[in-house]
Amino acid sequence: MLSRKGIIPEEYVLTRLAEDPTEPRYRTRERRARFVSKKGNCNVAHKNIREQGRFLQDVFTTLVDLKWPHTLLIFTMSFLCSWLLFAMVWWLIAFAHGDLAPGEGSTVPCVTSIHSFSSAFLFSIEVQVTIGFGGRMVTEECPLAILILIVQNIVGLMINAIMLGCIFMKTAQAHRRAETLIFSKHAVITLRHGRLCFMLRVGDLRKSMIISATIHMQVVRKTTSPEGEVVPLHQVDIPMENGVGGNSIFLVAPLIIYHVIDSNSPLYDLAPGDLHHHQDLEIIVILEGVVETTGITTQARTSYLADEILWGQRFVPIVAEEDGRYSVDYSKFGNTVKVPTPLCTARQLDEDRSLLEALTLASARGPLRKRSVAVAKAKPKFSISPESLS
Repeated sequence: MLSRKGIIPEEYVLTRLAEDPTEPRYRTRERRARFVSKKGNCNVAHKNIREQGRFLQDVFTTLVDLKWPHTLLIFTMSFLCSWLLFAMVWWLIAFAHGDLAPGEGSTVPCVTSIHSFSSAFLFSIEVQVTIGFGGRMVTEECPLAILILIVQNIVGLMINAIMLGCIFMKTAQAHRRAETLIFSKHAVITLRHGRLCFMLRVGDLRKSMIISATIHMQVVRKTTSPEGEVVPLHQVDIPMENGVGGNSIFLVAPLIIYHVIDSNSPLYDLAPGDLHHHQDLEIIVILEGVVETTGITTQARTSYLADEILWGQRFVPIVAEEDGRYSVDYSKFGNTVKVPTPLCTARQLDEDRSLLEALTLASARGPLRKRSVAVAKAKPKFSISPESLS
């Protein structure tokens, strides 16, 4: 009806009717899949594993890697199955010896006070968890009963050692400590000492320190070899530097870790226009150290895609001296400010140092010009000369 009145053209109405209403009109932008998530989890799915038996060869690690519901289920079933198994053995011993029918068997039973499977089950629990109520005990009538008593004690100790060790390791896993090691949400590229540098900030929220902390960085991208081989996840190590040099850091306060983009860096040809979500680039940062309180090695990981790298930004200071000690304001942990930075690659900057000199002159003229304008505004419109006073 609207097309008849001339409000909407008829060809537009026909086009809209020909569209499929079930098809989405808007599509989200395609983004490169992460190799490592921001929380440090590896985004890798293992499929078509034929040799599943290899996991059973390392039972302890397999149990530790299971989820908590599965671990608790195995913990409960291991005790229940062992109690039921040995309860059946004790019941068979009593049945073979004739203890279930006191009038037909010997006057001295193998195990006292066992009259049914329920009593055999209770005795199995008492033997394995060393709960002696005094009503049931093994006598010297049956050597087999003494042997079963020894075997059940050994089996019970093994189950306790494995399962309790598994529970302890799951509660004291290294990645739990890594939850308090934080990285800045974005990384930045800016000038430091006249060179383009890739920077990020890392901090520790706990007072207990990370001993012998080291930090590593890798660039992961898809590459093709000269022979035509496609490497989907080509990893290249690049050096990280801090205020004292080297990879070892003293993480008592948040630090800015930086990498100098030189001729040996895989970021040597990275330009500001390459920092978008379609760029095949991911930078992985790995922090590793020993927890001071437990002595367990921990590792924290994060990654930065191309669109999470800010060009021409710098982290704001967050450490200040207050009341005779240093205070850290974590509310500004990821805050950045814009600074003058050449919009070119590190290779172009090395080949043409005049770009840096022009940037230095431009940044130096800006404050002077503003200051001169402010002085001009403050200048009075009239003046009193000495001659007028005379």
